[in-house]
Amino acid sequence: MATDLFDRTRVVDVDTHLTEPPDVWTARVPASRHDDVPHIERIDGRDTWMAGGNRIGSPGFYSMAGHDGVMPASVPETYADIAPAMYDAKARLAFMDAEGIDVQVLYPNVGGFGNGYFLNLGDRELVTQCVRAYNDFLTDWCSAAPDRLIAITALPFWDVDLAIEEMQRCLGNGHRAINFCNQPQDYGQPPLAHRHWDPIWAAAQEAGVPVNFHVGGGSMGTQYVDTAGMGWMTHFAKTSSQIFMDNMRCVADLVFGGVCHRFPDLNFISVESGVGWIPGALETFDWQWTNGGVLDEHPEYDLLPSEYFRRQIYGCFWFENQVARDAINLYPDNILFETDYPHPTCQHPGPRTKAQRPRDYAERVFAGLPDEVTVKVLSGTADKLYGLAP
Repeated sequence: MATDLFDRTRVVDVDTHLTEPPDVWTARVPASRHDDVPHIERIDGRDTWMAGGNRIGSPGFYSMAGHDGVMPASVPETYADIAPAMYDAKARLAFMDAEGIDVQVLYPNVGGFGNGYFLNLGDRELVTQCVRAYNDFLTDWCSAAPDRLIAITALPFWDVDLAIEEMQRCLGNGHRAINFCNQPQDYGQPPLAHRHWDPIWAAAQEAGVPVNFHVGGGSMGTQYVDTAGMGWMTHFAKTSSQIFMDNMRCVADLVFGGVCHRFPDLNFISVESGVGWIPGALETFDWQWTNGGVLDEHPEYDLLPSEYFRRQIYGCFWFENQVARDAINLYPDNILFETDYPHPTCQHPGPRTKAQRPRDYAERVFAGLPDEVTVKVLSGTADKLYGLAP
C-alpha cells in the first residue's frame, strides 16, 4: 500500500496550543481566590473566561480546527462543542496518531502567547500563583506522554529572579524550553536587547534549553480594534498577518543587541511567525550591519547577522508554499514545521475553509526537496533543540 510523507518520516509539530480546561486555576489556588483567577462562566449561552469580574475571552475562539466557517460567526459556544483533543491529553494523543504526528510542542491561550495577560490581575502574589498554576497544569497534562507532549514553561518575565526560579523549577519537572515575551517593552519592561535580561539568558544557556518567542507575545489589544471600519474579520486577518513583524523586530533585537554574541550556545525560536520573511530580513540586516557602522561601535561582534542566525536562531512555518521552500533552501538547518492546531488558521480544515490536513500540505511543500533536508525540517532539528529521542 502506498504511504505518504508522514507515514515515512517522523514529524515534530513545534507549535500547537491546548485549550485550557475550565479548572486549570480554580483547582490550584485557594477557594477564596476563585473569582479573581481565570474561571469559566456561562454567559448568554457561551462558555466565557472571567477573572476579577472581567471577561478575558472564550475558549471557542481558539478552538476552531475542523469547524465549518470562520470567526466570529462559527465559533464553538461551549466545551461540549469543542473537540476533546483540544483540551484532553489522551484525546490529543489519539488525534496525533490519526494525523501521523509523533510529537507536539504546546503553548497557552488564556495567559497570552507571551504570558503577559497575567499582569492584568494586578496583585503580584496572585499573578505568581496563576503562572505557577498554569505550569503545574501543563506538567500534569503532558505526563500522559512526556516525550510526545512537550511542555514549554510560561515565564514570569516581569521579575527576573522569579523567572529564573520558575524556569529551574519547571525544567526540573520535565519542561523542555521557556516561552518568553517577544515585546517586553509593551509591559513597561526593557526591550530584549537590554542587558537587564542577561541573567535569564545565562540561566537558559546553562540549562541547555531554547528560548521561544511566540508571535503575538506582546500586547495586542489596540491592534485588534478596527478604527478604519473595514469589518471585524477583515481587520482581524490584516492584523494577524502583520504581527509576524513583531518577531522580525524580536530577531533584530537579539542580533543587533549582542544577545547572540554574548550567549553563543543559547538557541532562540521564532514561533508561529512564518519563515518567508527570513531571507529578506537577513539580507537587510547584513547590508545595514556592514554599511551602517555597527562594527565601529561593537568591534567585538565577530559574525554577520545571517551568521548569528545560522548558528542559533530558528523559524517555524505552517501554510507558506514557495517562500517556505526558499527559506528552507537558504537555511535548511534553521527551519521547523508546525500546524498551529487548533487555532482558526491552522492546517486542519473545516468544510468551508481552504486549509487542508497537515500531511497533504507537507506532501506538496516538501516535494522535490532532498530527503535529508525534509527529515531535518520535519523532526531532526526539533529533536536536537528540545532534547527529544527519535
